[in-house]
Amino acid sequence: MVQNLSKFDRQKKIKEYISKDPFLSDKKLAELFNFSVQTIRLDRLELSIPEMRKRIVQVAKNTSSSDKVKSLTKEEIVGELIDIELGKNGIAILKTTKDMAFNRTGIIRSHYIFSLADSLAISIIDAEVALTGIVRLRYKKPVYAGQTLVAKARIARNKGNKYLVSVHVKTEQKEVFTGKLVIFTVNNNGKKGEDLNENSG
Repeated sequence: MVQNLSKFDRQKKIKEYISKDPFLSDKKLAELFNFSVQTIRLDRLELSIPEMRKRIVQVAKNTSSSDKVKSLTKEEIVGELIDIELGKNGIAILKTTKDMAFNRTGIIRSHYIFSLADSLAISIIDAEVALTGIVRLRYKKPVYAGQTLVAKARIARNKGNKYLVSVHVKTEQKEVFTGKLVIFTVNNNGKKGEDLNENSG
């Protein structure tokens, strides 16, 4: 938590934080600086920094990350790719809606979160065809309709046609899901080569 800053220093810090992480919400910034959300919002307006959703859209438009993906078409990608480096890592976002949630609780159904993670994991594989083999998942906190999910994936290990991909999903800087997915690539003959098994990753 950043405390006892003058308005000038606080605004300078806010600008630095957002430049490093465009997904920071006003609520999270308010927690970091120990000020009200309204104060942070006013600081942001004075700095001519758009709200989080608009920043995310701007980043997405600037990167055109989905054009780099080999393993999925743009229509097959769940959420929106924000950044991707094939063979290494990637970031995707998903704005949740009421139709993704249970009517009574407003909690997002788990398969939407997994689909975001799975889609991103496959997207970062530098191959024409990539399929999910083994998954180990952990849902840590409930996600509610209207929250924006930010997924980050990286290839932790690669052996032959097998890739161990680590995925972390957050909303408002709080981790809600983690997963380890073994992704395998398929050759031109439609064969996956070595079989995947529990000892592969």
